[in-house]
Amino acid sequence: MKAKHSVLYIAQAAVIAALYAALTILQNLLLPGSASMAVQFRVAEALTVLAVFTPAAVPGLTVGCVAANISSLAALGPYDLIFGSLASFFAALLMYVFRRARLFGLPVLSALMPALMNGLIVGFEISFFFNNNMQFNFVDFLIVGGCVALGELVVLFVLGLPLCRLIEANGLDKKLKL
Repeated sequence: MKAKHSVLYIAQAAVIAALYAALTILQNLLLPGSASMAVQFRVAEALTVLAVFTPAAVPGLTVGCVAANISSLAALGPYDLIFGSLASFFAALLMYVFRRARLFGLPVLSALMPALMNGLIVGFEISFFFNNNMQFNFVDFLIVGGCVALGELVVLFVLGLPLCRLIEANGLDKKLKL
């Protein structure tokens, strides 16, 4: 029984990672920069709501982000590989932790976590490494972090929460739970 649980966990994580990476890479090919700039609307971030349903989403989203960010190494260097992936890990972990907190039947608190983590971590990354030649500027950090968080909020509230509702309405949430 435990082996079946492990196989399901790994399979779910792998599928989530592949979907996240493929969606992000495809978006960057079709709309260059829309999934990798300071003001971004990374459609794959809607998949972060899967962390509400399965703990396998935490490593799945993290690995998916690593794979997606590898594709943009030439433009962003190793910084986004490290900081963007850490932001995804912490966001997914916190989404799973807060999965039971609901507002109007939706995991709104969980949906705020990617905006918070990416706003703080990726906002710092962009303002420190790219905008200010490795010098911290608090105002720049607030502006860039706010832009990153805003993009996350739009994706999570326009795509992610409806996806969450769709998953629950069709009973798929029961199939995702480990």
